[in-house]
Amino acid sequence: MIIEQLYQHFKKCSTVSTDTRKIEKDSLFFALKGDNFNGNAFASQALESGAKYCVVDEKPYALDQRYILVDNVFETLQNLATFHRVQLGVPIIALTGSNGKTTTKELINAVLSKTYKTTATIGNLNNHIGVPLTLLRMNETTEIGIVEMGANHPKEIGLLCKIAQPDYGLITNFGKAHLEGFGSIEGVIKAKSELYDYLKANQKTIFVNENDPLQIKQTLHYDKVYKFGLSTSTDTMLELINTQPYVILSYNGSVIKSQLTGTYNFNNIAVAVAVGSYFNVAPDQIKNAIENYTPTNNRSQILKKDSNTIIMDAYNANPTSMMAALENFKQLQQKGKMIFLGDMFELGPTADTEHQAIVDYLEQNDLGNTFLIGKNFYKTNVKHTSILKFDGFEALKSHLQNHQIKDAFLLIKGSRGMALERILDIL
Repeated sequence: MIIEQLYQHFKKCSTVSTDTRKIEKDSLFFALKGDNFNGNAFASQALESGAKYCVVDEKPYALDQRYILVDNVFETLQNLATFHRVQLGVPIIALTGSNGKTTTKELINAVLSKTYKTTATIGNLNNHIGVPLTLLRMNETTEIGIVEMGANHPKEIGLLCKIAQPDYGLITNFGKAHLEGFGSIEGVIKAKSELYDYLKANQKTIFVNENDPLQIKQTLHYDKVYKFGLSTSTDTMLELINTQPYVILSYNGSVIKSQLTGTYNFNNIAVAVAVGSYFNVAPDQIKNAIENYTPTNNRSQILKKDSNTIIMDAYNANPTSMMAALENFKQLQQKGKMIFLGDMFELGPTADTEHQAIVDYLEQNDLGNTFLIGKNFYKTNVKHTSILKFDGFEALKSHLQNHQIKDAFLLIKGSRGMALERILDIL
């Protein structure tokens, strides 16, 4: 079936689904395949659960007219998303980067939604499936689309750009993330810059942080660049006032008091302010959006647990984001500091070196008692008695159950697979 014909079926449906456990009535179900499952086998179940049509790519499963047979379900999902995006013709902002993508996306959405009807990536559904699903959630009421793009291998961002065809784009930063797939920081820069390459080739606009030398270098010969930062020469100028413990900044003569911690979040906020300014959102509306944005899902949250105050930043971690979190924690003027760090994943052959670099930093900077959790940290060479190592969460749990923590100011940081938010249940 050609995409134009499928599109007519799509327009009769309420939404798109890829999971039979979350079928909405009259949805269009795509029978995707995974390493351990064949979505075609669940097509009939999707219909029984309320789906209107099912897209399948194996003929034995196409039982009647409700089953739409295609060559490849996965590619059809992507092609339909692009076709829909072209039909709508709405401006789309794409963003990627090593750190802060989801927080920045949420901030941009908070600002723009003050003036426009927006559709943004839900959570971090930012891959080759999540991006098409985001596009297919857009409709005639959408005025601006905000699409987060993630990648852990070269050419993935380029593919996502072909699918989403963004009109605007930005890269939050270049950091040591997914080194297992990218190979090196140079590989990260090249892969993330696939977004810049697409935007330049199609004469689209790029938002650039003037205070980030790598961003400036990568966009040096680009024409359509909108700069923001601390300099008066930028298109949108901001001033960082304080980060103790929340980020406070000045924009357009007004002080904005955020609920985010860390200098790194100043950059994320600055992006949202710049994008809002570009799209003519009123300054007081930008201020209101930033001040009322509350971090969730273990991303730079400041929590209270009995007598303890916790910076919960355990959604994910890589060497760059972990070092940024530690640098910020070092600056905070608080008593009773303690740190919990979990392993950083997807570092490939650099894992040993990067984990040891974190330990070396901790030993050179007295940030308080530190707990290192995970097999990678457990292999590091630790000399300082204030740093304790645990090969896994259960070992840490046993220790904490016998050593109660009170009146402390804690930083919790680790990769998603470490699930360090479990510490809250022990404190």
